[in-house]
Amino acid sequence: MDVYAQDPATSPEIVQFTGVVLGDDGQTQVPGVHVYVPKAGRGTTTNVYGYFSMPALVGDSVIISSIGYIKQSFIVPDSESSRVNVIFKLSTDITYLENIDITPFLSEEMFKEAILAMKLPEEQSIISNGVNSGPSWAEMVANTPIDASTNARYYFDQQYYYMQDSYGPRSNPFLNPFNWAKFIKTLKKK
Repeated sequence: MDVYAQDPATSPEIVQFTGVVLGDDGQTQVPGVHVYVPKAGRGTTTNVYGYFSMPALVGDSVIISSIGYIKQSFIVPDSESSRVNVIFKLSTDITYLENIDITPFLSEEMFKEAILAMKLPEEQSIISNGVNSGPSWAEMVANTPIDASTNARYYFDQQYYYMQDSYGPRSNPFLNPFNWAKFIKTLKKK
């Protein structure tokens, strides 16, 4: 069996590559920035404070990229202390798009013609058709889902349940012995 070893004099030095990635202003730390070596297929991302740390070889070409910023590259330099500390300042990548006006009509004149040609129902014809009286009015009222106060009550109940859920799971009423006692009492009354 043949065994091969690298010559330590020719192999690149491993360094701890650390740094902080800042935004345009030079003060805001940028989280989630990709710091990677494409040739080696290794890398990391910055934490919420814009900080990263990863092992790298001297001479590695490191790419720093994030959505909304211009991609940068960096060559890892040699270091006597086997640590390389850097600060990257990213520049915003701005792409301007052309303005597009979306209208349902090809021109303003066609829009005016369509508005003038439109016939609106008259108030008298609605009343004369019996919409505001009789069985059709009762049917509309019966099919109205909920009014404002019921809607508000439902909303506040949902907010209350949401707050309750943040403290722990909801209790199951079937496991409550007091609920069972009430249930049995109601059954005996009937």
